[in-house]
Amino acid sequence: MPKRIVLLLSVLSLAAPAFAVDPAIKKQLEKLDPSTRLEQSCDTEAMSRINKDETGYKPDKVIAYTFKDPVAGDDKLEAPGAVFRSKGDWYHLSYSCVTGPQHMNVREMQYTIGDKVPREKWTKYYLYD
Repeated sequence: MPKRIVLLLSVLSLAAPAFAVDPAIKKQLEKLDPSTRLEQSCDTEAMSRINKDETGYKPDKVIAYTFKDPVAGDDKLEAPGAVFRSKGDWYHLSYSCVTGPQHMNVREMQYTIGDKVPREKWTKYYLYD
């Protein structure tokens, strides 16, 4: 049975400060429509957190909608069918993300890293090297 890694982090109080956004990323996010900004902010935060964790993964891409469409609320995105790429391989990812009202700063993030996506399935799901 493959090992699954579950990493959870959430801010319990909305009074807590939001996680800071890199100024260069913020400038790019500001150019997007609100729904795209929500998804991109959450994808970027997931990538950043996975990169900082002691899992050994070094993600360079997150896609929220590969295996199942994400579900967006006002300031929340549920992405149960996401993936991320690390060191040339793709891995299943599920995340829940809450941002501020402008969808710039992530306030809560929970995610689960799943199994590696077999290379023979990449074409079917439009994944690439």
